[in-house]
Amino acid sequence: MEQGKRENWGSRFGFIMAAAGSAVGLGNIWRFPYLTGQNGGGAFIVIYLGCILFIGLSIMLAEFAVGRRSGLAAVGAYKSFSDRWTFAGVMGVLSAFFIMGFYPVVGGWSMAYIVKSFTGLLSVPEAIGDVFGGFIGNPVQPLIWMAIYLVINVLIVARGVSGGIEAAGKILMPSLFVLLILVAIKGLTIPGSSAGLAFLFKPDWSLVTGQTFLAALGQAFFSLSLGMGCMITYGSYLNKQEKLPSNALIVVSMDTTVALLAGVAMFPALFAFGMEPAAGPGLVFVVIPQIFAQMGGIGPLFSAVFFVALFIAALTSSVSLLEVVVAYLMDQKKMQRKPAVYGTAVVMAVLCVLASLSLGVMSGVTVFGVGAFDFFDILTDKIFLAIGGMLLAIFTGWFMKKEDLKDELTNGGVVQFGLFEVWYALIKYIIPILIGIVAFVGITSIAQKGLMIFGLLLIVVLAIFSKKL
Repeated sequence: MEQGKRENWGSRFGFIMAAAGSAVGLGNIWRFPYLTGQNGGGAFIVIYLGCILFIGLSIMLAEFAVGRRSGLAAVGAYKSFSDRWTFAGVMGVLSAFFIMGFYPVVGGWSMAYIVKSFTGLLSVPEAIGDVFGGFIGNPVQPLIWMAIYLVINVLIVARGVSGGIEAAGKILMPSLFVLLILVAIKGLTIPGSSAGLAFLFKPDWSLVTGQTFLAALGQAFFSLSLGMGCMITYGSYLNKQEKLPSNALIVVSMDTTVALLAGVAMFPALFAFGMEPAAGPGLVFVVIPQIFAQMGGIGPLFSAVFFVALFIAALTSSVSLLEVVVAYLMDQKKMQRKPAVYGTAVVMAVLCVLASLSLGVMSGVTVFGVGAFDFFDILTDKIFLAIGGMLLAIFTGWFMKKEDLKDELTNGGVVQFGLFEVWYALIKYIIPILIGIVAFVGITSIAQKGLMIFGLLLIVVLAIFSKKL
């Protein structure tokens, strides 16, 4: 597709809803609450908000600037500045591709639990954990829901930027806020819920360790869909009149608000019913349904509302991940949108089948000691995204011209951005080091050393051969 014919967002509101939808995902409703529970509540949130303000916002602004300046998606954006940096864009595309190898599986679970909320899931609270284990280990049911979920993604992305992604975002994001607010209000009305609010918003600094800072920085970075090319791709569809700093601030604020709303929706009820706040990854599909089960006759309704919200959060993110790969094929391989969408989805479906079955009938089949689901998760979350974010900061701060960045962020001097020098110093000197620390700790913490070595070798191979991609 020629750059002059490139698709654009139809409105500022539509772009913000789509970009916020990309940022808001399973990490906000699933990962953020259990990390908060495991890291002491309020103190973790304060540190997290600081990381969001100084690091997440800066990286998002950098991605918008790189995307709009080049008018191309991840690979083309890097390549347009220097062929030597093509591998960073390719790594972003691969990150999106591999995440979509398991993300639709979890998205399918959220859809299934909407139905299960009304079909007996809550009738025996003590058996909810066994229900979840039996469901994800089933060789057929999760695949059906995954396929339905993936088809919805395909239908949205195939309609294009304005007619599909933007139109969906305008409906889905406001709906997500309303649903989370409803669940949060219900939780706050339960006797004893005030203890949950105190846990969330009354910091206990005695619980803070070095791991708390690392967890907060990692969550701030990963929750915003950074380092995988999503925001570069979305930024490439922006017109030159849009104000990048204010748009980035709005998107980051919406993402953070959803995370906090998810915390308010869960922790007051957790404390009210005497459940463990540090329940871990099983919080959403095991512990939260147990809470709804204790609400009596209205429990199924609020359970369904919660899982609809989870489904929407997952969908808005997975749509952007699919678009990253599709935009690469359109920009670099000159494919038309619909063939690119359909072809990509077929390959992603194969990966999803492997990921889903690895939790059941194929649990004995491992790669570097882990099943396909965990393989895709660890490869991206612990290796690709962290290194991708660090490379973006280095590229923006050290290889792009400072005057080009200032021109992009001020719309040629028309928009005032008084914090440009502060932002530039952060992106050039501070953020690469901080992300580098998180990347190092995350990578070295991987128990499967073979997988760690494989991931790093794959990045080296990309660096060597990416010019051909």
